[in-house]
Amino acid sequence: MKLVSHLPPFSALAAARARALTTIARKALDIALPSQCALCGNVSQQLLCAGCDEQNWNEPRIRCATCAMPLAPSYVRRDREDVRLHCAACLDDPPAFNDTLALADYRAPLDTLAVELKFRARLAAGAEFARHLHAMFEDSGLPPPDVIAPVPLSRKRLVSRGYNQAWAIARPLARRLAVRADAALIVRVIHTAAQSKLDVDTRRRNVARAFVVRSDVRGKHVGVVDDVMTSGATLDALARTLKLAGARRVTNFVALRTPKD
Repeated sequence: MKLVSHLPPFSALAAARARALTTIARKALDIALPSQCALCGNVSQQLLCAGCDEQNWNEPRIRCATCAMPLAPSYVRRDREDVRLHCAACLDDPPAFNDTLALADYRAPLDTLAVELKFRARLAAGAEFARHLHAMFEDSGLPPPDVIAPVPLSRKRLVSRGYNQAWAIARPLARRLAVRADAALIVRVIHTAAQSKLDVDTRRRNVARAFVVRSDVRGKHVGVVDDVMTSGATLDALARTLKLAGARRVTNFVALRTPKD
């Protein structure tokens, strides 16, 4: 008697059953051991409870389409062909990147999520940022990127921290966008001082030659992901490097934006 060749081998069936049982066990554990909301501390099965999730992601802010800087209505200028809003700084001295999507200002309570992600390895915060960045992108009307890449850390800082917080956002965001994610697309070849401690001009000089593109980006739209955007100097230097390597367009996906330097 012939064996039915199309049936999967026993090992494959066993692996599939094991994965299913693991998923069931994880769900049961979540129910049995509920966690706390990262913002308010109430019992929640998710990183944020339903109340915090609804309350904190709908910030009514007018932002520059290029750099995501919050704008006062009186500060808005429309000097380009598109109908989007731009700050005077981006119109007078355009950065190398084309667009920036930012979820909210870097301030309480959402800054807690950024700190938890960056310094305490709470990687679920990265997935939460990615979920909302994807929703924002869907409403933006922007063209989809061809590839998603995180702002890279220097080898020294990566070894010290053990992970790249931008990659914790970039990877789930790429899955939601159904595009390729590449953690090694750009590398940081110069270890620089923390940007938060420097003034604007020093920040620009600090990162001017810090990056190298390792893959072919000619003609591509690259999405660059970071957790916090402050002056924009790092993202500008990175976008400039990508454009010199042939990238057609660069869009920043930023979790939080500092309203002022």
